Amino acid sequence: MKFLCQIWFDTEKSKQVPQTEWDALTQECIISDNRWRESGHLQVALALHEPSTAVTVRLRNGEVSATDGPFAEIKEHLGGFVLIEAATIDEAQTIVSSFPILKYCSIEVRPAYSIQDGR
Repeated sequence: MKFLCQIWFDTEKSKQVPQTEWDALTQECIISDNRWRESGHLQVALALHEPSTAVTVRLRNGEVSATDGPFAEIKEHLGGFVLIEAATIDEAQTIVSSFPILKYCSIEVRPAYSIQDGR
């Protein structure tokens, strides 16, 4: 079963982390990702740029519009995501619990399914 793990950062707190800490954390995450990839659990891991680099697209009254940045002022922002393969949500939680990034964020683990396969 696949699980989408959304990595959520406290926007203000993440701005206070020194770049040297982020650099060291990046190296830890690469090692961890490689270990989980080799075990067959990690399918995809992607980090996202700052929310200010986003575009929000909406359809209102048949009209498409796009605005810069996120939909609203946020206290937390989506910083990345990981797609993992695990037998159960408990196994997925165990895997996520070992991610070094967890020191700086919360991670939402949610079962995923293909719309072709249904639930």
